[in-house]
Formats: sequence, structure tokens, C-alpha cells
Amino acid sequence: MASTTGETLAAAEPIADGRTEEGEEEQVVNPWEVSAKGGKIDYDKLVDKFGCQRLDESLIQRFERITGRRAHVFLRRGLFFAHRDLSDILDAYERGEKFYLYTGRGPSSESLHLGHLVPFMFTKYLQDVFKVPLVIQLTDDEKCMWKGLSVEESERLARENAKDIIACGFDVERTFIFANFSYMSPPIYKNIVRIANCVTGNKIVGIFGLTLEDYGGKFFFPYIQAAPSFPSSFPHIFSGKYSKLRCLIPCAIDQVLLSFQFITSNVLLVLAQAEGLWCSFLVFLAQCTRTTIKKMENNG
Repeated sequence: MASTTGETLAAAEPIADGRTEEGEEEQVVNPWEVSAKGGKIDYDKLVDKFGCQRLDESLIQRFERITGRRAHVFLRRGLFFAHRDLSDILDAYERGEKFYLYTGRGPSSESLHLGHLVPFMFTKYLQDVFKVPLVIQLTDDEKCMWKGLSVEESERLARENAKDIIACGFDVERTFIFANFSYMSPPIYKNIVRIANCVTGNKIVGIFGLTLEDYGGKFFFPYIQAAPSFPSSFPHIFSGKYSKLRCLIPCAIDQVLLSFQFITSNVLLVLAQAEGLWCSFLVFLAQCTRTTIKKMENNG
């Protein structure tokens, strides 16, 4: 499994977005920019650098054996190509332990295009085969901070995007969709503060490349995005024996390497390891085109 030690995290932070140590932009992969010389991302380099593992055929076969269903085309064709601690989730599931799914969307446009839909299409498959709860975070506050949108416009786009997400057909009895501006309850805010107290300003700067010229909200937002990976953020959903569920996060590699892995995993080491909580990741390509998806669908 991918290492989650503090030493690994510390070693990777200064060049978290793929820049070389000399500062040359060999490739840049972060939540707001994906680029590389020649236009081709070296995913093997990203996987090695940030402690993920490739999704190999044996793990996909195990996935099929446990679920009793054929693996999703996104798995079989390599669109979801890497993971972190997925084996732990499968081990726990075989022992009869449940987990929950967490994914999200930053609403910056009227509707979702095909690339935006990839994590939701795959997450629906995961919910169907495992019969587990799902939490979807709409980060309208993020787009207000990073895109310069007004609060009102960010909220409107979140409502419009929610319609597209709902249309994916998630299980209404097992799905909770929330927007940050309208849902900032005491439980999730308490976890945000706990997370913030575990992550230094230097770590945020190293991960996101922020400077003192950036607005303060950009420094604080990553804690908000990490908080839903703690089931205690949602006591109205996860209580009693479900208060220590593991969390599986399907997301693009630009998200897992930065806003999730380097914050959430480190915080979990500090806050939750003693309680048996953990997060796992299923990672898909940062560059995903309509042509790529159509080829996979046509080839089964």
C-alpha cells in the first residue's frame, strides 16, 4: 500500500504540483491547472512521487469477486488508474464493515460537461455495487474565492449543478448533497477547526503555491474540503456504530495529490488513527476528453 508516514508527506510537499526542484515547470498538476511540456502528463511520475499505487489487474479481479459484478468500464480501460489504500477498504468490506463515499463538485459553470460527470458516473456505480451512503459536497464558497464570483452567483451555480448531479440517478435513500454556503453546521465546522490546527501555513503554501498576495480565504478553504472525509461531520447520517466508518473518495489525480492526500491523510494520522478511521482514494486521469470516454464505452 501507499505509504502514509509523515516522512513521505514532508518529503513531497515542496514540489507537490509536479515542478522540478529547480523550479522548472516540467509538469504542473494541481486543482486549478493541469499542464505539461509536450501536452502529455507523466502519470507514472505522479503516482511514484505522491505515494499512490497503480490499479493492477489482480485488484480489479478482486473488486469483481467481492461485488459479484463486472468492473466498470472506467476501471477496465484505465480511466481510474491508481489508488491509495483501496485494499484496506476491500479488506474491511469482506469483514462485513461498511464505508461511505465522498466526492464533490466546484460549481463554476451552468452545467456539467462530460469530464465533470466522470467521477459522478463512477461513484454511482460504486454506490450501486456496495450499497453504501454517499456524501457530495458542492464547494460554492471555493468558486467565490478562486473565480471571483459573487456569493449569490456561486450559490445559483451550485443549485444548477445539483440538478445535473441528481440526474445521474443516485440512491435517494443513501445520498446527501450539500452546498457549503447553505450547510455549515456545528459538527462539520468543529472538524474544520480540528484540521486547521493540524496543518501549518507552510504546508498550505507548499501544496497550493499560494503567496501573501492571495486572499486569506484561499488559505482556509482546503480545511473545508477535507472535513467531509470525517463521518463525525455528519452526525445526522453517521451515528452510533456508524460514527467510525471508513471513507472512499473517487476523484481526479489533481485533487487526490493535493487537497485530499496531503491534508486529509496527514490530519488523519493526527486526529483519527487511534479511532480506526481512514480514507482511501480511487484516482482518475486529470486530462479526460469526450473522445477517450467514447472509445472506452465502444470497446466495453
